[in-house]
Amino acid sequence: MIRIQNFINGELLAPVKGQYIDNYEPATGKVYGEIPNSTEEDVELAVIAAEKAFPIWSNMTNEERGAIMMRISLGIEKRMDEFVAAESRDNGKPLSLAAHVDIPRAVSNFHFFATAVEHFASESHYMEGMGINYTTRKPIGVVGCISPWNLPLYLFSWKIAPALASGNCVIAKPSEITPYTAYLLSEVVKESGMPAGVLNIVHGLGQHAGDAIVKHPKIKAISFTGGTKTGEYIARTAGPMFKKLSLELGGKNPNIIFADCDFDEMIKTTVRSSFANQGQICLCGSRIFIERSIYDKFKTAFIERVEKLTVSNPKDPNAKMGAVVSKPHMEKVLSYIELAKEEGGTILTGGHRVYLEVPYDDGYYLAPTVIEGLSYDCRTNQEEIFGPVVTLTPFDTEEEVLMMANSTQYGLSATIWTSDLKRAHRTADKVQAGIVWINSWLVRDLRTPFGGVKASGVGREGGWEALRFFTEAKNVFIPY
Repeated sequence: MIRIQNFINGELLAPVKGQYIDNYEPATGKVYGEIPNSTEEDVELAVIAAEKAFPIWSNMTNEERGAIMMRISLGIEKRMDEFVAAESRDNGKPLSLAAHVDIPRAVSNFHFFATAVEHFASESHYMEGMGINYTTRKPIGVVGCISPWNLPLYLFSWKIAPALASGNCVIAKPSEITPYTAYLLSEVVKESGMPAGVLNIVHGLGQHAGDAIVKHPKIKAISFTGGTKTGEYIARTAGPMFKKLSLELGGKNPNIIFADCDFDEMIKTTVRSSFANQGQICLCGSRIFIERSIYDKFKTAFIERVEKLTVSNPKDPNAKMGAVVSKPHMEKVLSYIELAKEEGGTILTGGHRVYLEVPYDDGYYLAPTVIEGLSYDCRTNQEEIFGPVVTLTPFDTEEEVLMMANSTQYGLSATIWTSDLKRAHRTADKVQAGIVWINSWLVRDLRTPFGGVKASGVGREGGWEALRFFTEAKNVFIPY
């Protein structure tokens, strides 16, 4: 039984009230560890430590902070196999996915922001005959970072790295469902030379530890990734306290396929964009719109490929899909499949739980599911499922598909497949999304802004956007 601890003021500590919650292994459905059930008392200790550390950390040069963060990046890389195994076990994803995506990206996040902050420049504005304005950017102080369970260390580091690089001290909470790699990170941080109290990792439930972070008056900014309902609560709670907010929320992303696309490249990528990480990526294309003239061809080829996806335990080298993250989440996804049937949908493949042999017979496995015959505005096509479920919908015109694509409350990302350059630009401009990929999917440049519109969030992460969020601008005017 693995019992992890909070990381506060440079030390691994038990929760103040001594309470723990079970940590389940999705692949087996069994408890394999315990995590702190932290409360506002633990958050208070973390804030005290962060306030004490802030003058030290914020007054370091960018190069000094960057050197420490580079040591963290290298520390994760040196323990790559350990981090990969932990992420796979905690989340249920195949080892291969954690090894090729999750942990390498965490390494890159620390490396990128450690160096990027050295090139983060301020602005000046010359006023003819009067003087000059120059703008400085200073760290906010103590900030809160709350990350989700689908890409645990990847998204955890995506938040805390720019916050640290820009001179803030951080109170961070990983998801209680996938806490283990954040715990391993605390060990790496201890060895990096980072001053005590700069990064504090508090484990626990959202309604306890997370809520305490959001409500704490001395935490001046909140960066949150998770569900839209939780984002609404954070906005209602933190808004009146005048905290800066970055909210990366839900998605119901359209994948728009025109008949003139490169069919082979499209079909290969569409399988991946539908079911990568068991469909538990906020950027997955869960609504697939296909131009009617190639609809039958697409359906046949797509189903053939989907049915070849191997659902297996995360350690299986042949596994293309592992377990979903938890039993409640599995039950939620299954409930949406039943809803799709009630709404008139036809299950073309999948639609059921997958049972493996012992010791994985109680694991949370789902068959990749493809559904057709649903109206574009039914609940299945409007609400976020966040699992291995996609719908197929034919369209006749560009105007029609844009209407359907834009019909949801969400606007995170979109994928467009076409060989017509003018159409690519035109539809990219008209689709309501913060991120658009043309003839590709999930190509991520750490320099570019990341985020959505409508109910998919507020603000942007990534590159200069993240460094701007975690700093406050001050304008100074000097006359001639």
